[in-house]
Amino acid sequence: MKFLVIDDEALVRRSLSRALRSKGHEVIEAVDGNDGLEQWKKVHPDLVFLDVLMPGLNGPEVLKEMGHLRSGKVVLMSAFAGEHNMETAQQMGADVFVPKPFEDIFAIVKMAEDLLS
Repeated sequence: MKFLVIDDEALVRRSLSRALRSKGHEVIEAVDGNDGLEQWKKVHPDLVFLDVLMPGLNGPEVLKEMGHLRSGKVVLMSAFAGEHNMETAQQMGADVFVPKPFEDIFAIVKMAEDLLS
């Protein structure tokens, strides 16, 4: 499966990428919303891990830009779980919401794989 990780935090990108690659998945990384949107248009990933707060385009703005052209799933991530939850994520067009920091990164990978199966 092909994953796109869009997050301005290098540690989050590297951790998710490493965990996904260890399961045999292809991973593309993007450092912010603008880069993420460009990568999304190029690579057509099966699933996007999308941070909410980033410089440039934020997560909700990226989702809006994807609009009806979106194929694949979107996992919205945020350290501000008080403001965002599963309901708000789905209202914005995401499939799942995951709070950061991750308690178990391999549980996140399994959740993403299950979402695609």
